[in-house]
Amino acid sequence: MNWMNEELVKNADACYRLAEEKAADYFQSLYELVIQKTYIPTLTKDFQSWKQNHIHHPSLLSFFSRGKGKPDSREYHHYIQWLDYRGKLDNYLERSISYIFMRDLGKGLDSSDTKNRVRRTVDNLKNHLTIDRGDKTESFSMAGLYRWAQKEGVESTIIWVFDKLKTVSSNIPKGMDAEQARRKLIKIIAGVLLHEFEEMGSELAAEERTHKLDKAIRLGFAYGLTYPFIDDLLDSDVLSANEKKQYSDLIRATLITGTVPKLGKWTGSNTNLIRYIHKELREAFEYIKGCQGAGSRRKFLEQAYVFFHSQEIDRVKDISNENYTNEELYIPIILKSSSSRLIARSVLSAPEDEGFDNRTFFYGIYNQLADDFADMFDDLKDGAVTPYTYYLKHHLRRPDLINPFELYWTVLYNLIHNVYHSDTTTSEVMLDRAINGLKRFRERFGTKQYNEVMELFASGNLKFKGIIEKMVRKADDVDFLDKLLRDHMMTILKNERKEQEDFLDTIEIVRNQINHILPIPKIDHNPLLVEPITDAANYSLKGDGKRLRPIVAWVMGIHEYGLKISTIEPLLKSLEYMHTASLIFDDLPSQDNASIRRGRPTLHKTYNIAIAELTALFLTQKATEEQASIDQFDSKTVLKLIQYSAQMTADMCRGQAMDLDSKGKPLTLEQLNLMCFNKTGIGFEASLIMPAILAQTNELEIRALKKYAYHTGIAFQIKDDLLDVEGELSKLGKSIGKDAENKNSTFVSILGLEGARKAMWEHYCLAIDALQKVQLKTTFLKHLLNYIVNRDH
Repeated sequence: MNWMNEELVKNADACYRLAEEKAADYFQSLYELVIQKTYIPTLTKDFQSWKQNHIHHPSLLSFFSRGKGKPDSREYHHYIQWLDYRGKLDNYLERSISYIFMRDLGKGLDSSDTKNRVRRTVDNLKNHLTIDRGDKTESFSMAGLYRWAQKEGVESTIIWVFDKLKTVSSNIPKGMDAEQARRKLIKIIAGVLLHEFEEMGSELAAEERTHKLDKAIRLGFAYGLTYPFIDDLLDSDVLSANEKKQYSDLIRATLITGTVPKLGKWTGSNTNLIRYIHKELREAFEYIKGCQGAGSRRKFLEQAYVFFHSQEIDRVKDISNENYTNEELYIPIILKSSSSRLIARSVLSAPEDEGFDNRTFFYGIYNQLADDFADMFDDLKDGAVTPYTYYLKHHLRRPDLINPFELYWTVLYNLIHNVYHSDTTTSEVMLDRAINGLKRFRERFGTKQYNEVMELFASGNLKFKGIIEKMVRKADDVDFLDKLLRDHMMTILKNERKEQEDFLDTIEIVRNQINHILPIPKIDHNPLLVEPITDAANYSLKGDGKRLRPIVAWVMGIHEYGLKISTIEPLLKSLEYMHTASLIFDDLPSQDNASIRRGRPTLHKTYNIAIAELTALFLTQKATEEQASIDQFDSKTVLKLIQYSAQMTADMCRGQAMDLDSKGKPLTLEQLNLMCFNKTGIGFEASLIMPAILAQTNELEIRALKKYAYHTGIAFQIKDDLLDVEGELSKLGKSIGKDAENKNSTFVSILGLEGARKAMWEHYCLAIDALQKVQLKTTFLKHLLNYIVNRDH
């Protein structure tokens, strides 16, 4: 280490020591308050005033309206509607937004400016929550987020985030929680956006507003990456002890020098993972640095170093060690909880109002103690050292240990009366939050375990314990929007994961079943006749095809319309025969002249052009033959099916003819849309509409399915065009760059890469809109659409 590096290390250590001294002074003041139990009489008086707004005696009116009881707060939409109906929504949003301003933005609620900003935010949010938008699009869905991005002019940024979240999730190793990583990233991006919204106000020009939102989203992602790729990774068992040491040294060197070191030689079994993480974090770190001035950059590095070092101190603690002092338990918590809040502001280089630093510093431990209380059993299971787990483990042998529950109330008292100067609104909001946390704990773990916990942690003063327990049992109107959103997001992510697993399982199971029925038996009427057509057809059918069209028809026919597999098997075969025939024609030298299809040489390369042409014609006729063999429906229905199929085949031929005629010629976007739907979208439409015809579905549903198919088909083709430019041969199973080589008009050539991505997501949203009009029993079509826009082959 050269002299400059030694000097930088000394500066970093000095910065940490200063922060540690401040934390030690804060802890000492809290310790004295705990010993004196000052919080008990004061908070008792606070609760006496507070309960007037939260404990309501039942009235005659409430007796007769019991049928309209309070819904589960986890039922997001119903709960918001119920609050609005009962006239509670304003108060609910006001305490929620006030709390966020205090916790995340470091604001004092006694400020008239803050009160005005809270009111404006509440009014805007209420309007958003209660307005009838005329659709059922989920705000937290990809379609909902993309629609928001369009309004703000940050579509490209949101597309970038979608791609990044997908990549990060796919690279989270076993032993870590990809769903939790995604949730944390989304939460942090939202938090940084909140800071930016607060700073920029409503006076900005649209262009400047878009620029600031773009920057905030990217900064949020860059900062958020540290949680899964530093905190969660080092907390997990993915890395060996030696790898954790290497990795921690790398992070420490980055924060001390302000430059990400080269990775160099990595010792351990996780080389590929670390290379990926190193690349992503380096890009994120450089982006943050590039957005900061020298002063804010220095502050960011100092705060990040304090946060990381305090985390490291806590991370190596062993819960079996009986000798940690109170200072060793709490000072790192004070440091990491306050610096994590400060970092979000320094990332944005946001200005700080008077008192921000102190409010944020004193507030942090309150939030950390509340979180540690909620997670104590999970932490205990993981062997993590927190004030609660350590007290549970050692309080009988260590009477000197501070009861963390008593410290929690002491911190609350100190914040209300010393930091926020006994402000009435602050007292109301913080007591709401405290009782809400206990209520949620009791709901999560049950009354029995809750009582056991309270018996241990709240037994220091039985009178105060009785007050708390009464509030927890009887108090109402203490719910918060951020908790509702957190529960709602976790439910969405959990449901999405289960639905996606079901989707992938269905595809795999049905694909195997379809592969089994596809081969065409060879019939040799004359043993002297050499007949290569069947062999050629089976060669094409045997390729590694996705079978999406027959799979969709299977799901629609069986899951949605209750048809029997035996009745629609001919339909499934016909769809794949027709699709395979179209691919054979498409690959011919007279058309796209492709050499690879489904990971193997194309048919005309393996046999010859004439056999390929005859095989494609043969498969189209086999498709018609299969459809005509459907005999468990009335003849008019089957005839309607065949007529529809013939019409779709004719349209596909027209689409291919348009494609051939357009080679080397510029097309308009409208012409390309028409051509692509006839080439690709029709296949999707047929897989939806043909089972609907057999099930004699109503015309309204058929129209909605056709609209879904139209936009899904075009989204599919745009993704194909993007993959033709950006994809990998090994994943695609076909040649890359053929469109440019053949001078074909594509969505990329007409719109550019960025424009093509936007168009794909626009068609994605329109397809989702169409699905809202169909009452389907499964979410298969939604996840099919997700698969189409997120696939890499």
